[in-house]
Amino acid sequence: QVRLVESGGGLVQAGGSLRLSCAASGDIFRIDYMRWYRQAPGKQRELVASILSDGFSNYEESVKGRFTISRDDAKSMMYLQMNNLNPEDTGVYYCNFALVPAWAKNIPVDYWGKGTLVTVSS
Repeated sequence: QVRLVESGGGLVQAGGSLRLSCAASGDIFRIDYMRWYRQAPGKQRELVASILSDGFSNYEESVKGRFTISRDDAKSMMYLQMNNLNPEDTGVYYCNFALVPAWAKNIPVDYWGKGTLVTVSS
């Protein structure tokens, strides 16, 4: 069974940095895209950053120049380096992979982690 687990969240002061990680486990044939979402208190979940298998990345406007997404396919890992954090970055951060499990016959399936909380104090 495939599972995604996020780590690296915590409490940080404005201007500080955190590095989030997402680890996939299980019998995986291929990982297509990887994405970070976040959900602030009382708000809808939003896409923060995404990265394709060729390394092409995209960012939500408010995090451009501050956040960097990366992936390590050999380890089935994804990272989010977050710098110059501000209170508006507070929320639960979720990882989302579109991957092909070994049993799926080349059809991607969406998987989600349970999230890691990031709190930025002013």
